[in-house]
Amino acid sequence: MNGSDAVFVGSIPEFYDEYMVPMIFASYAEDLAQRVADLKPNRVLEVAAGTGVVTRAAARLLPESVELIATDLNQAMLDHAEATGTLRPVRWQQADALDLPFEDASFDVVFCQFGAMFFPDRARGFAEARRVLRPGGTLLFSVWDRIEENEFAATIGTTLATLYPTDPPRFMERTPHGYHDLQTITDDLTAAGFTTTPHYETIPARSRARSAEAAAIAYCQGTPVRAEIEARTTSDLATVTQTCAAALADRFGPGPIDGKIQAHLITIEA
Repeated sequence: MNGSDAVFVGSIPEFYDEYMVPMIFASYAEDLAQRVADLKPNRVLEVAAGTGVVTRAAARLLPESVELIATDLNQAMLDHAEATGTLRPVRWQQADALDLPFEDASFDVVFCQFGAMFFPDRARGFAEARRVLRPGGTLLFSVWDRIEENEFAATIGTTLATLYPTDPPRFMERTPHGYHDLQTITDDLTAAGFTTTPHYETIPARSRARSAEAAAIAYCQGTPVRAEIEARTTSDLATVTQTCAAALADRFGPGPIDGKIQAHLITIEA
């Protein structure tokens, strides 16, 4: 993974929360939070919480007696999440998923939505989750399916490849949609020390944006794609965003747009 792939700085957290969260993350967040609540845990840890979309859903669904700790490597994302707030107390803490600052066997559930793809060493990240889980505890995490099953992202990727044919920005293919092979995930979980069999669900959903422009802003300005565009000098960010918006409008029509998204949900017991 490119070292810049995990960088969400400047105005990116705001763009991410305003545009990306409702477009592709919110529905999956509600589903994951409900699954966590259904396990009736006493203490839970969220890894790679980002701007807190799953955290807010979990805070609504979990009793206040359940301790909820939300972590992320990126302080800017956590600052935005904490400023947005939750309906009940949440402990926000900067933490590296590969080196969690928590005691062994101290959580009933560890969960992570669309964060494992960013781990520089996924087996180590899963090993840390296993370490902090109590015996019989549960790790739940989601990853995006291949980019071809995610229509907005695929359209953006194709458009960027046309704009930069010799050096296209590949963040979307490389990272968010680069960890979809279930056998690879199984191998990483085994390397992490899990001895139980993971349960996989492939979950299709619909991605909706109020306009093609909003979707283009989300991808081009609310993710590390922005840094890849700004590192190339042939077109400025606004021009590239508008070109991507035109491509989305051409494929999905004017006005509000709707496209397929698809993810894998993995559940495994410690």
